[in-house]
Amino acid sequence: MASGQVSTSIDQQIATITFSHPQSNSLPGDLLRRIAKEIELAGENESARVIILKSEGEKTFCAGASFDELASIQNLEDGKTFFSGFASVINAIRKISKFVIVRVQGKAVGGGVGLACAGDYTLAHNSASVKLSELAVGIGPFVVGPAVERKIGNSAFSMLSINATEWHSAQWAKEKGMYASVFESLTELDSAIETLAKRLAQSSPDAMKMIKRITWEGTENWDKLLAERAEISGKLVLSDFSKNAIAAFKSGVRN
Repeated sequence: MASGQVSTSIDQQIATITFSHPQSNSLPGDLLRRIAKEIELAGENESARVIILKSEGEKTFCAGASFDELASIQNLEDGKTFFSGFASVINAIRKISKFVIVRVQGKAVGGGVGLACAGDYTLAHNSASVKLSELAVGIGPFVVGPAVERKIGNSAFSMLSINATEWHSAQWAKEKGMYASVFESLTELDSAIETLAKRLAQSSPDAMKMIKRITWEGTENWDKLLAERAEISGKLVLSDFSKNAIAAFKSGVRN
């Protein structure tokens, strides 16, 4: 459990992938790789026509990168490997032919924002505020950036990237296109997700595949691009500024 958990269930042609981590659903590298693998397997499974990606709990959808793992990075190769985990999840969602519905039930930080934006259709609770906090720890949202910018545009992405300590509300995220809808209760959120997933499970697989392909046009270079971005982050996380900032966050000096 220390490295988190991920599981997949399939019912009525709907695959539900659920991840969790005891530290506010943060994402260590191993968990990222397992999430990516589950997405790929669900994409290949003929028993599933649509995929739901969600996390456990109510307060935090995803706290982003694991600060424990960030603090432990000692060389460029380890840094690139860690940040490539985010690339692997985004690219897994991008490459499979099935729609991925993302359920955001609480705050999303850093890589969590990347997951929300990588989804083909994202629904959220009104507690689902967002923040790209990377600059505050001496790096930047380089790997998740293409997914975020694709979803909400350059202007909104720049706002999140530059003002790295400010939370933006779920309503703000909806207005920018990150969330398709925002709900007042978790019951309403889950009902909407279930309704949409069941409808998609009965839709034409070929038509959905073509829509997915069209909506992701222009991202064919992301294998190379996100690998390059992972290397940038891997270098920056080794800086004294980043190491000191991460240590301060871990000790609770910053919030």
